[in-house]
Amino acid sequence: MRVFAPPSMSLRFVPVWRRNLLVWRKLAIPSILGNLADPLIYVLGLGYGLGSMLPEVGGVPYIAFLAAGMVCSSTMNSATFEAMYSAFSRMHVQRTWDAIMNAPVDLDDVVLAELAWAASKSVLSGVAILAVVWLLGLSGSALSLWAIALLPLIGLTFGALALAVTAMARSYDFFMYYFTLLITPMNLVCGVFFPVEQLPAAFQAIAAFLPLTHAVAIARPLLLGQIPPDAILHALVLLAYAAAGFYAATVLFRRRLLK
Repeated sequence: MRVFAPPSMSLRFVPVWRRNLLVWRKLAIPSILGNLADPLIYVLGLGYGLGSMLPEVGGVPYIAFLAAGMVCSSTMNSATFEAMYSAFSRMHVQRTWDAIMNAPVDLDDVVLAELAWAASKSVLSGVAILAVVWLLGLSGSALSLWAIALLPLIGLTFGALALAVTAMARSYDFFMYYFTLLITPMNLVCGVFFPVEQLPAAFQAIAAFLPLTHAVAIARPLLLGQIPPDAILHALVLLAYAAAGFYAATVLFRRRLLK
């Protein structure tokens, strides 16, 4: 197999995806609660606490503004954690990938399965936050249901980028660079906590290139009962990041594991 060849796509990834699902089911409830707790604290703590001291943001209460950002952020974080820490454990620590590839499954199938699983798990986190948003009455528009269709795209985007990082990691400590240099800044400048328009021009220009900005640009109008402007463009940007990340991850895993 040529290292830089396009990823081979086949349905052989499905049993590997199912294997990850069956393992996760044993710890499903603690996993869901763990993914739900952090964004829920932000929504309730900042939304009701800080929000009570702020005027409306974008014409809506701050907690409603924040809720849409946390849906995207929670989905991003879930996909990132799964594609980095869990995938690294299966690849490097537990050597699960080596065992799987003794079957008629190649490396590209395993990488695709990891990406699909990270996206699948992230959808659960996003839906859980959406359910809280609806229960709190922060969004009552039927358009908000379209946010569910956005979640897999967010999961694929950040899962693919995280897998590329995993392919270069030699230990769990390596992941802190990615969180510190990319994930945390994206949470701060991509419109999760405050409008991007309030940032200095230089930071707005940087935010325009970051994938989380485009996810929030679709999700927030939907939760506020509006049709997102330039939704197709934002979705195409996310798809481009997902495709580029998946290709990079595949190439890097080939170089690492198929020596």
